[in-house]
Amino acid sequence: MEPETYRFIQQREDLWRFIRLNPEWYRYLTRNPSRIGELETEAKHFYGKTLPQRMAKAQQNIQMIRLLMQMAGSWND
Repeated sequence: MEPETYRFIQQREDLWRFIRLNPEWYRYLTRNPSRIGELETEAKHFYGKTLPQRMAKAQQNIQMIRLLMQMAGSWND
């Protein structure tokens, strides 16, 4: 792997862990270092950091809060 690519990955803990869990990416980057952008995209999907995934998580949290508020309201009755 090119030294610049390796340093970039070492600086980003999330990418480092992603490569450790998906070693095929080490091979991809060794053969073609310009795929670093694809690596970042795949890592975002893996860790749930894309906008649709974050929105879905926020909606789940809102639904959980509503459920808890309904439960608390029923206890007061």
